[in-house]
Amino acid sequence: MLFGHVLLSGINIFMGNQGKIKIAVTGGIGSGKSEFCGFLSELGIPVINVDEVSKALLENDSEIRIQIIKEFGTQSYKGRKANKKYLAEQVFADPDKVLKANSIIHPKVISKVNILAEEILKENNIAAAEAALIYEADMEKYFDYVILVTAEDKVRMKRKIELENYSEEQFIKRNENQIPDSEKRKRADFIFENNKGLDELKSKAFLLKNILTGLIKTNE
Repeated sequence: MLFGHVLLSGINIFMGNQGKIKIAVTGGIGSGKSEFCGFLSELGIPVINVDEVSKALLENDSEIRIQIIKEFGTQSYKGRKANKKYLAEQVFADPDKVLKANSIIHPKVISKVNILAEEILKENNIAAAEAALIYEADMEKYFDYVILVTAEDKVRMKRKIELENYSEEQFIKRNENQIPDSEKRKRADFIFENNKGLDELKSKAFLLKNILTGLIKTNE
């Protein structure tokens, strides 16, 4: 059903942590999920960047390093640093290799994100995680609600080309490695369209905070 500017996808009023809420914000490449999370942060909701957690573990976790090298070769690292160019071109551009890499990295990412979220909830009522691959990593079960930020394909591609100098080929390849938005729409609890400007997106972040605050008060 439509509620203001947000689509509520049959949500259940569920609090997994004594009246506190853990949310995940996801969306395809170029959807604007990072900007949305930035607005949530401005509104006082702490946000965990799951991509940054993943990168840190790839760099610093010795067990992950050993398994990545075993699967994809010594070129995967330069010394103790991940060889991001090699991994991007040789691993993360191949769907089968992406699945294998994710099977190595994601379990520890999930564990770390859960720890960080629980720390946040000691001092806050809401903890958020920005996670592009929430469904690919089978992480949605660890959150009370999943928020999908979505936009038309042509809009998302234009953003990546204009703002980050992507080629159409790069966009298409990255986009194909993610679950389509049509499937994400079926699984998300809140859906925010982001085909227009940042002012409208900011208003939707404000709306979400109000909804979540209302849900918390309802369950007090």
